[in-house]
Amino acid sequence: MRPPIELEWDQISSQLQDAFGYSAEEVDGYHNELEGDKEALMKLYKAMQLARGFENACNQQYMQGKIRGFMHLDNGQEAIPGLVDYAIKNGDKKYSYYREHTHALASGVDAGAIMAELFMKDGGTCRGAGGSMHIFDKKTFFQGGWALVAEQLPYAGGAAKSILLDRAMGLSDDDNIVKQNVPPGDDDDRIAIVFVGEGGSQNGRMAELLNASAKDNLPLLIVVIDNGRAINTFTPDIAKNSNVFNAGQHYGVPGLLVNGADAADVAKGGKAVIDYIRKGNGPAILQVHTYRFNGHSPADPEHERGRKNEKVWARAEQDTIKLFEDKYVSNGVFTAEELKEVRKGVLADVKSAVVFADSSPMPAVELAKELEYPDPVDTNYNTRPAPVFADEVNKRTISEEQMNTIQEHISSLRTKAVEGEISIGDAINLAIHEEMLRDPTTTIHAEDLQAGSSYDIPKLTQQTYGQIRAADEIIDEGHFIGKALGEGMNGYRPIVELMNTNFGIYGMAELSSAGNTYATTGGRFDMPMTVIGAGGTAPDQALGAEHSQPFHAYVMGIPGLKICTAASPEAAYGITKSMIRDNGPCFLFAPVKMMKEAKGTLNLDQCMPLNKAALLHEASEDAVKSGNAVTVLTYLHGVKEGQLSIEAIQEEGFDIDLIELRTLKPLDMETIAKSLERTHRLCILDESTKSGGVGATISARVSEELFDLLDSPVNRLCMDDAPVPYASSMEKAVVKRSSDLIEGVFNLCTGKW
Repeated sequence: MRPPIELEWDQISSQLQDAFGYSAEEVDGYHNELEGDKEALMKLYKAMQLARGFENACNQQYMQGKIRGFMHLDNGQEAIPGLVDYAIKNGDKKYSYYREHTHALASGVDAGAIMAELFMKDGGTCRGAGGSMHIFDKKTFFQGGWALVAEQLPYAGGAAKSILLDRAMGLSDDDNIVKQNVPPGDDDDRIAIVFVGEGGSQNGRMAELLNASAKDNLPLLIVVIDNGRAINTFTPDIAKNSNVFNAGQHYGVPGLLVNGADAADVAKGGKAVIDYIRKGNGPAILQVHTYRFNGHSPADPEHERGRKNEKVWARAEQDTIKLFEDKYVSNGVFTAEELKEVRKGVLADVKSAVVFADSSPMPAVELAKELEYPDPVDTNYNTRPAPVFADEVNKRTISEEQMNTIQEHISSLRTKAVEGEISIGDAINLAIHEEMLRDPTTTIHAEDLQAGSSYDIPKLTQQTYGQIRAADEIIDEGHFIGKALGEGMNGYRPIVELMNTNFGIYGMAELSSAGNTYATTGGRFDMPMTVIGAGGTAPDQALGAEHSQPFHAYVMGIPGLKICTAASPEAAYGITKSMIRDNGPCFLFAPVKMMKEAKGTLNLDQCMPLNKAALLHEASEDAVKSGNAVTVLTYLHGVKEGQLSIEAIQEEGFDIDLIELRTLKPLDMETIAKSLERTHRLCILDESTKSGGVGATISARVSEELFDLLDSPVNRLCMDDAPVPYASSMEKAVVKRSSDLIEGVFNLCTGKW
């Protein structure tokens, strides 16, 4: 059984003086401020009772089958929502994990809306789309509810960064978290707060967040809820350091340990830590030693070692509410009758929440598809207005020298574009600069950013917009994709440059959540984020397996993510501009071996659609009439291979409609169908594997939706399932190329396929 800790106020006082630099008199002030205020103590008690009563009601409704799925209750840990109610302000940005009901309640989120969300009702915080683990509320800046352990840590870092961005840019939010040209007030002391269990705090994201928050002096409070369990496992069985409050010492991040059994001490000590952050001193950790009275979830068996005995003992000896009642009734601050009245009022409020949830309607079935993307797939991004404050903000945040330098750079790139000499990397760089000037809420994150990364995509961004908007990041894509997500939820438009898209494997959790956010929040939060990188697998690439993975296929299954490819500067430029203006997450893949090689002109100042393929070569009418035409679908390096094959195919008496799949999701079935109406044969030159690849998805959809247009089976020329070898002699067995396409077209037209 986990032993309790003995931690008196004088020990907390010593920690605050030693780690946070407070004087004894200042610490006494925090003590007296709460202990001498009966109304504040009563408010603290009410917050804890509301948390307990709400969770008890949730448990009852779960047993009745009205709440389904996974649900994680917070009974026994009420000192934490008590602190939130006492010291956290409405404008502070709150990020929690899957055990977040009470954190949302204490943040001011309506109890009825939370309960309705658990009931999967349209009146819920997220219209029934999120559920127990995903509570979101714009009005109170309660931004989750995240179900993957510790994923919320970098998101909170991004939210904290957005506060610094507001101050640096002179911007603030309206009620919909849309930026306005109104600077935050001189009294702006907002912080971000993130909750994490002590098991989750052992995740590598914690070290990354400590590093980034210390480096950028982020206004961030990390609350470690230490109930001694990582799910059901006794945390010391798997973690060497249980004193997480000391984990920031290496980064200069102070920490405080408090006893969750004493709610007043948690509130007093916690407020001192919060005020330290509000004064601009940077991040801090607050570790609350507590006990959880329930198992991990009602759906889980309680088989963990000693847990049942511990829960019985903790309910009797470590109940923070009971201990609070005993202390303040015995010392005469409250009467038993006063506390009884509070409990009575809380129970009435909880009952009302249940009634509201019960009477709320279920969401319409059509809502699921409506929540796929914030912007319709056929959006014309050319008509999207720029912020009216762009010029004014640029003038006050970009020096005259910087502006002259970047305008010269832009002019040089535009000249190259007119002359047909611009590369894919430079085309993307041009689009990024034009959009960052057009909309000052646009930010960018990348490794090696100030050096221009590998393909000059972020070139001159930090030199122009400063580190606040153009962030050089540590080498962990999950971390800075996560930070971008936090910025995106708070009114900014982050761009993430991945250098090589395969590095995004580190960020699969964050990419997945970015795709889910709009739907999971019931459409309450847009999720603008543009991820760009060079990827794919060219013939004779000689990069080996890890740099040759079809990451574009890996992310195809992420809901809510628009995925495009660009094998030319023109496509890269127009798609990048559209993606930055889109209100949802978008991913642009460019061909790694063509980033500097491919040159061309641009349709300057024009956005491209994010739902249209491009017909690059049309088969002759003679080939169509004689049945010697084939529709070829390809993308990335396959475009070059397809173009190289046209002459040889024509020499054999055949021809092709060569279609570049500039959008993998959503897929342009209309263009595919129009071509198949002419050719009736389909060949897919696919830069992904036979199993689970892009071609597999396309082939399935064509067979399901356009079967009557086919005169023969679809011919998939895809990568073998074997890892891509380094040696070119072996690579030929895995990676398809123009010679394979020529043979594939021949086989289709001669009936051999």
